[in-house]
Order: sequence, then structure tokens, then C-alpha cells
Amino acid sequence: MTCSKMFHWWQAVLLGICILLLWPSSGFAKQPESSYWYPEQLLNWTPENDPNAVFNRSNIPLAKREVLYKINDNAQSDAKLVALSALNSNTSGVPSQGGKDFFANTFSYWQYVDLMVYWAGSAGEGIIVPPSADVIDAAHKNGVPIVGNVFFPPAVYGGKIEWLDQMLIQREDGSFPAADKLLEVASYYGFDGWFINQETEGGDANTAEKMKEFLVYLQKHKQKDMQIMWYDSMTKDGRINWQNALTDKNSSFLQDGNTRVSDSMFLNFWWRDQQSSFKKAQELGRSPYDLFTGIDVEAKGTSTEVAWQGIFPDSKTPITSLGIYRPDWAFKTTENMQDFYQRENEFWIGTSGNPADTNNNGAWKGMAHYFTAKTAIEELPFVTHFNTGSGKFFTVDGNRVSDQSWNNRSLQDILPTWRWLKEGGQAVNVNFDWETAYDGGSSLKLSGTIDSDHPTHIKLYKTNLPVQKDTEISVTYKTDLKNPNMKLGISFMDDPKEFIFFDVKKQSHNQWTTDSFKLKKNMGKHIAAISLLVESDKDVENFSTNIGELKVYNKQEKHNNIQPPKNGQVSDIDFNKDIYADVSLAWEPSDSSVNHYEIYRKLPNNEKEFVGATTNHVYYVPHLKRNSKEVSSTFEIVSVNNEFKRSNPVGVTIQWPPYPKPNADFRADKTIAAPGEKIQFFNSSSEVTEEVEWQFEGGTPSVSKEENPVVTYEKEGIYQVTLIAKNSEGESILTKEAMIMITEAAKDIQNVALNKVAKASGECAPTEGAKYAVDGKVTNNSKWCALGDAPHWLKIDLGDSYAISKFIVHHAQVGGEPQAFNTQAFRIEISMDGERWTEAVKVMDNTSAVSEHSISLMKARYVRLWVDKPTQGGDQAARIYDLEVHGFLDS
Repeated sequence: MTCSKMFHWWQAVLLGICILLLWPSSGFAKQPESSYWYPEQLLNWTPENDPNAVFNRSNIPLAKREVLYKINDNAQSDAKLVALSALNSNTSGVPSQGGKDFFANTFSYWQYVDLMVYWAGSAGEGIIVPPSADVIDAAHKNGVPIVGNVFFPPAVYGGKIEWLDQMLIQREDGSFPAADKLLEVASYYGFDGWFINQETEGGDANTAEKMKEFLVYLQKHKQKDMQIMWYDSMTKDGRINWQNALTDKNSSFLQDGNTRVSDSMFLNFWWRDQQSSFKKAQELGRSPYDLFTGIDVEAKGTSTEVAWQGIFPDSKTPITSLGIYRPDWAFKTTENMQDFYQRENEFWIGTSGNPADTNNNGAWKGMAHYFTAKTAIEELPFVTHFNTGSGKFFTVDGNRVSDQSWNNRSLQDILPTWRWLKEGGQAVNVNFDWETAYDGGSSLKLSGTIDSDHPTHIKLYKTNLPVQKDTEISVTYKTDLKNPNMKLGISFMDDPKEFIFFDVKKQSHNQWTTDSFKLKKNMGKHIAAISLLVESDKDVENFSTNIGELKVYNKQEKHNNIQPPKNGQVSDIDFNKDIYADVSLAWEPSDSSVNHYEIYRKLPNNEKEFVGATTNHVYYVPHLKRNSKEVSSTFEIVSVNNEFKRSNPVGVTIQWPPYPKPNADFRADKTIAAPGEKIQFFNSSSEVTEEVEWQFEGGTPSVSKEENPVVTYEKEGIYQVTLIAKNSEGESILTKEAMIMITEAAKDIQNVALNKVAKASGECAPTEGAKYAVDGKVTNNSKWCALGDAPHWLKIDLGDSYAISKFIVHHAQVGGEPQAFNTQAFRIEISMDGERWTEAVKVMDNTSAVSEHSISLMKARYVRLWVDKPTQGGDQAARIYDLEVHGFLDS
């Protein structure tokens, strides 16, 4: 049958019947996300009107830390180091309490950082971004203050002068509402200040003066020790004019006469020498170390060319402090945890991998060459499991309690100060191991060869721990050796280089074993370092030992009762389809000795399933699935103290609604096919479905009980399909009339949108215009991108009338961008005249990189894509790499 004749018998389908074959909406609520705002949103923010706010709080105070002593003669502690690091890959979509990915940016070289700037913010997501709670926790545990980012983007990146004007609104009494909100946010969330980066063009001298007043207001009203850092961008005339130094044009944003305007300034990257900045700081009465000379390592990392002599001249005191822009290069340029940690080591320590010996590292000597490592390990108990803050599984006391991968930097231990400081034999390898863990997701692994003539002394931690009457030190380990061949070493503050050693003697038999030692003889001293000595009277090849725990503690405290959480409750619950629930748990904190809380689910067989852990006193359990037809589910909340001893649990129970009947639904991989061509049908009925029965009018087979049957039709025509979904509670019947069309014309189906004329509501750049969404390319950044507030639209003129059967949308992840940038909600409309439109597809909850949408045959010349929610988070930029329209010519 020819196409022209065919249209006589399916014209009715084109004119009136539109059956959409989409995945059903899940309706899941999303777990809490870290905050990000535009100025107007910030001004309206309160903890009370933000349901996520309580999940975004850090409960770990900023630890005290010290320099104490140094192991590298080149290193110093006068100049400071600030890191501007994108610790999360996106501004939006950052989970408040960790995520499910093992490979995450678990930065761990806190010992060299004096201030961390949480680098985030974009015109498409939000420009005011506090640090995520897990990063605050990790920073504070290591004694590092961390600040949020206020980023006014350049116009080319979507910046708007209105945002700057909104931030600088001043009340009649002289106060700044936005400044008050910045301070309120920092106080409530528990972080340490703000980095102010004003790069939006369009200001003048009045704007600059107002900004200076804004900064002074922050200085006068901030809490003690809160820090405000200014970026060298806007000058006193209001222009964006990077000085790359402290000059007369920008110095008033640091110090204005006797008035302290900012606590520090980050100087831009294009410099050779900072002597002029040094002199200008002295002239202003400010320390030159309040100036952080910037280096941009985002693109080249350790291959970045830096005029180090311009900051750190040989045999002289540093000229200024150092600012590092985007040291997250180490994470961005790797694809697995091992490579990430190796690259981090090269960045912070240098190619030698020895923080005490950096002279021969080449041009990039590593930060350990210039900065003395600091320590926050000053109080008992000190416990480490070498937990990096993510894992492929989760263990508790050596027992695997979850096989789910995870990341949560709130749980990151203070990791070894020196990585790796080995003296003596160098054939023993030291590294983190993510395949074996005692508590959390990783351990320390010693492997390689033990040289009988050259014992290997591995110095791990710089500390300042008091030794009291009942203080003990212990090590928990697992080894394949018959004898541990290991000693536990400590030195004291009166001579940090002189170590005493304790023989670790208990046999492991490849099981976790703990050996402990009393330190009573050294009462009154302070431990300066903790180490391991690996030795043997015979050479040992290919050995492997994992260290699961090091602990320094007071023995009497081991027997103290651990207080469980109080008043555990369900603070909020949202049921979905009566078999899923989003549950918010809350409780009152136990006491100050709590390190974190663990949450377990009690299963019907009385076994326990690990749900998660948090340092907060709230926890959100997303997508909790009903276990079979259970009537209730019970959670247990456990306090874990600073010695990692666990309390009795507190139970919290939820009641499930009555078990539901099924809801039938299905789709097909195509709705138009040639005679004899295979069509696969997919059952997408609700999950409570226990049995299905298909009925295929005119198809072979005509009846099926398979989950996803394959059917053929031998004769041309239009056919209906029926699915019956059944369970113990009842059944649901769904019939889709005129769903399948069988015609010889199906052989002519192709992507009819390829290289057709396209227009759009906007574009991010000329190289990201509408035409790049129909060029058939999904690589080399060939995409349509649009900035501004959603919705965005893309319209394609197919040039003629076509019969349309399917759409395929290629989202951001196809082009190598994060999954969080995949379009979440969109619609596809069709039209014959470009004026009157019919909705053909509507999707509310896409997460996929590629989404396919088969429809009953419809007639169209024009296709319009509406992007209603461009990403999984708050980013408002649309990113479509390709839009395929499958059909054949209507002629």
C-alpha cells in the first residue's frame, strides 16, 4: 500500500487520537539539598520557611589547631594558604547529608589550608552559596575555617547588575538587609564567613562606595572570628579592572584609613612579583599576609607555571600569603578514587610523595614545601579509622552493615598528617584501601616487601595529646602474616624526633585484632607524633596488613555509659503509591561526647539494615520501600561517641497505609512498524503488580503473560493493546485504542528534524544556538543552551508535513556534563501552522541522559520543545544536545 492511499484509513488517528506512551511519574520527593540563592531569595529566607534548613546545619565547632614543629626546613607558617575549591561539582542538587556515589571529592589535605572558600555559584543556579554541611563538618574537624561564596558573575556568564543593586539596598537607618541575612545564614548553618566576588560590569564610583559601606557593615556586625574576604576585581571607580596586586585602585576594599573593610583580599592571577603589594599593605598598616596572591590551577594543576620567587623568595620570609584557585583540579581530571588521591598527593606534597623531602620535586614542589602542616589533634580520645569519607560499603566494628556505596564528608576522619613520611626501608607501600574497612569505608594498607636490614618507620600523625594516668594507645589490624611484624610508635613534645615503640604481638589470622598499650610511665607528657614501624628478622615479600583503627584514650572512659538519643520521632512523612515513603527523623542530641548517630531499619526477620549516619540530630530517609506487605516499619537511632562506642538504640515506628491494588500501565519501543517487524512492549505498571496478562489485537502472540513481550503484526492496520495487572488486592485493566499502526510506510521512518531550521528563546553563546540541537551531533559540546529563567523553548520547522511517531531527547549527560544537569521536566508540542499547538509529550521527572517518547502517529510540520525544569536542581540553564523527531513524509 502506498503512503498516499494509507492516509485515507488512518486520517482519524492524525486528527483526533493522541495516546502518550511515557514512563509513569514517580512522584518522589527529593532529599534535602544544600542552599543557593539569588539576592531576592536570600532577603526572603528564614530557617522557618526553608524546610531544608535544619538539614544544612553543621554541628561540629571549629577545632583549635597548632603548628607545633616542622619536618621540612623550607616550610613556614607566617604566610597562609587559602583554597578556592569546588568541593561539589554543582551549585544546585547537592544533597545535604551525603550521597550514594563512592567517587566523590573527599578532599583531605586540610593540614596545609588556613582558609577554605566553598567555590560555587552561577547565573543559572544562584549566586549566593553557603558551604554544604558535610564540608563544614570536615573543615571544622580539622580546624579549618570555611566561608561561603557571593559571586556576581560577568555579564558574559549571565551576570545582572540588578543582583548587585539588590544586595546593596540600604535601609534608612544605614543597615543592609542582605548583609544581615549573610550573617544570619553563616550563624545558623555554622560556617565562618563569606568570600565576596564582584565581577558584574555596569557599576560606577557610587556603586563602589556602597559596596565598601556594605563590607564595613559586615565587619561591624559579624560574629567574633568570622572572616570576610574580598576578591581583586572591582576598583574604587566601580569598574571591573583586575589589579593583580594591592594598589591605590583597590586598597580601599581592604582598608580605608583607620577602618577595616575586609579581613583579607584574594589578588588576581596575572603577576610576576608582589613587592609592591607588600609595601602597600605596610603603608595601610595591614599585614602582607592578609593578601593572598592567586594562582589559577584549574586547567593545568601541577603543570601550572608559577613565579614562585615572587611570593616565596629563597632564604627570605614570604612576601604575601598564597591563594589557590580550583585545587579541585585533582578530582575533576580523574575518574577513580585511587588516581584522585595520587593526584592530590602530587599537588600537595610533590612527586617525591615525601613531605619532608621536597627540594627535588621539580618546578612544582608541592604545598608541603612552603607550608608547615598544622594539627587539630589535641584532645583525648583521638580515634581514626582512616575513613576518607566515602566507600563502596559501610562497616561497623569490622562487620559490613551495608553494601551500598556512599559519601558523607561529615564522617571523614582526620587523616594522616604526613603522606607518606617513610624512613628507612622504602619497599613498604602505604596507602588507603577502599576494599577493606573496620569502621566506615576504608582503612590504611601496608604492603610490599619488608627488608630485614632496613626497617620502615612510617610517621603518620602530628599531635599534641596529653598523657594521663590511665591513657592507653591501641591499634586494630588485619594481616596475612603469621606475626604482625609491626610496632606502634609515639614521640613526645620535648623531643618529637625521638620515638619509643610498643611491640604488636597478637596474631591476626586475617581477622581484625586489637592490641593495646598503657602509657602510664609517660604521664604528664604530650604525644607529638604517632607512627608505625614495620620490621622483620627475615625478608618478607608480598605481605599485606590493614590498619583499621588507631586510638589514644583514657581507659576508665571505656566503661562509661553512652547516652542514647532522646525523644526520637518522625517529624514528617510523605507516602507515595502506598509502598514508598520519604521520612524525616528527628531527635534530641545525647551529649557533647557524641561523634555521630547511626540509623538502622529493623526488618521483619528482626535483622537490621544500615540506613545512614549523620552528625546532625535530624535525618532524611528518601524513597523508603515497603518490605512486602508489612504494616509498620521501625527505625533505630544509635549514638556513637568519640571513642566509637555505641549506645542502646531508640526506636521510631511508622505505620503504612493499606496495601494498594495495582495500577496498569505500559509502553512500546515503537508505535508504527512494518508488517512482520518486531515490537517490544514494556510493563510499567505499579510495583505492587504480581501478575500481568497482555492482549494484542491482531498480534502474534495474541495473549501473553510475559513481563515485556515481543509481538509481530502481519497485516496493515491500526490495533489496540490491553494490559491486565493483578495482585492479591485486585486488578487493573488498561486498554490503549489505536495504539499500534502497521504499514509499509514505516520503512521510511527517519529523524526528520536533522539539520532543519530551528529557533529558540535564547542561547548561552553563538556556538550554542538552536541549530546545534538538530545537527545530529552529541559530542564536542554541540548543544543548544539557553540562560535565564525557565521555561525555555526550541522550535523546529520540518519544512513539510510529516507523520510523527517518536521523539528522542539527548540531555546534558550525553555530552559529558553531570547527570544533575539532565532536563527534569519538559513538553513537546506539534503544529501544522506554527500557531495552533497540540501537546504530544509531557515529562515531569526525567533523570536519564537520553529519553525516548513514542506516540501514536500524529501529523505535524512544526515541533516545539518547552524546557520547564532544566536540571535536577536549581540551575535554570537549558542544555539539549540533540532533539530527534522520527517520522516519514506526509505525501
